[in-house]
Amino acid sequence: MHWLLGKTQTDEFIEIIENNRPKAIDTVKELYTTFNTSKFLEGVKYYFTENDILNKKVYIYDANGAKLVDGDATSEASKIPSGFHKILVDQKVGYLAGEPLSYGSKSDDKKALELIEELIGEEFEDTLPELILNASNKGKEWLHPYVDEDGEFQHIIIPAEELIPIYDTKRKDKLLAGIRFYKVTDKVVKLELWTPDDVTYYEMIDGQIFIDVTEEVNPAPHFYQGDKAMSWGNVPFVEFKNNEFGVSDLTFYKRQIDGYDSLVSTTQDVLEDIQAMVYVLKGYEGENLEEFKTMLKRYRAITMEAEEGSGVDTLSAEVPVEAYKTQRDTYTTDIYSFGQGVNPSPDIIGDAPSGEALRNLYSLLDIKASMLERKFTKALRKFMWFVAEYAKLSKKGEFNYRDITFTFNKMILTNESQIVDMAQKSLGVISQTTIIENHPWVKDVQLEQERLEKEKDDIEPLVVKEGG
Repeated sequence: MHWLLGKTQTDEFIEIIENNRPKAIDTVKELYTTFNTSKFLEGVKYYFTENDILNKKVYIYDANGAKLVDGDATSEASKIPSGFHKILVDQKVGYLAGEPLSYGSKSDDKKALELIEELIGEEFEDTLPELILNASNKGKEWLHPYVDEDGEFQHIIIPAEELIPIYDTKRKDKLLAGIRFYKVTDKVVKLELWTPDDVTYYEMIDGQIFIDVTEEVNPAPHFYQGDKAMSWGNVPFVEFKNNEFGVSDLTFYKRQIDGYDSLVSTTQDVLEDIQAMVYVLKGYEGENLEEFKTMLKRYRAITMEAEEGSGVDTLSAEVPVEAYKTQRDTYTTDIYSFGQGVNPSPDIIGDAPSGEALRNLYSLLDIKASMLERKFTKALRKFMWFVAEYAKLSKKGEFNYRDITFTFNKMILTNESQIVDMAQKSLGVISQTTIIENHPWVKDVQLEQERLEKEKDDIEPLVVKEGG
């Protein structure tokens, strides 16, 4: 229609688009049915030693040369999974979260730090290691801040395989919405569409999606403040990425682990085969093999023809021990190198390594941990926005979330005797506070200084006046 008649061609196009736009419920269903969770679960499986070697199959070829699975041989084959992935992930978690995260303030806002401690406190000390563990296995994990029925600030971890993020196509880091889902039964799945303003609840039954009629308010606000419906103004999910690519640590050394598992399992099969000797019969007088086995078992003897060359030979498999050890050690070295971890073997660490040797030993782990630390710091600042917003809305206090700093207190193995000796030699060269801060036995510098002052007062020598 011409613009002079009240509607432009652009208006007509907009009307067509609006009329044919997919409904939210259909979009939710499509995103759910196409969401691939397998990429998140592989690292989890290997963490619990459910490696691919457990799916090992033994094949045979029929008379026509077709490749077939040998069911009996497959069931009897050795399938020995290694635990390298768990060791590497646990090293990383212990290194980054062995000590609680420290909060700081750029402006030295002590009230803000006290408020943060009050709102998230010790509970987050337990949450952080779990986030690091899950992100290392899956590539990412999600944290969901919320306000409970009592009006208290809370947070909960949402598994990466249970949340579908919807990002801005222009700003890839801007979360426009999120679909959280979880199974109730084999036939029923609950879905929640979270936007910056509200949450809409859906239910999928036997593949068909419906509005969830069991929810009294749907769509619902993010939370209530008394009787007042409230919204965060942001999608209340924070992504904690493992690295720049959001992939599992396993990505970089899975093939080496699979090679190690195959080598060990195949060698075990050979060792078992050695115990079952193959007999080569030459000139045997019996009529069948069953008779041969019975005679051998019962009488420890068998009758043979008197012809030259008659007899019994045995064949058994041999293990190339040196080749096996070399290949095993190569795989082990590669796994710790590609996995950027620390090989705990005494041959590598030694009895009392120097501080420089320990730093070199931990260099790869530190690089890997620093990649996660950078991503987690960014995520923690986003999470702190929700903490600050809640504090303001609940009138508990106000602070600038950008003012808060986060320090990962890394658990680094040290040569204590060497550090203590250096501390002794530094007396009078650097401040007492710096020495205390770097002493391996001191956890709380301020408390240690107070103890030193108290001890000094307790042993202060008496001054005797002249003529007294």
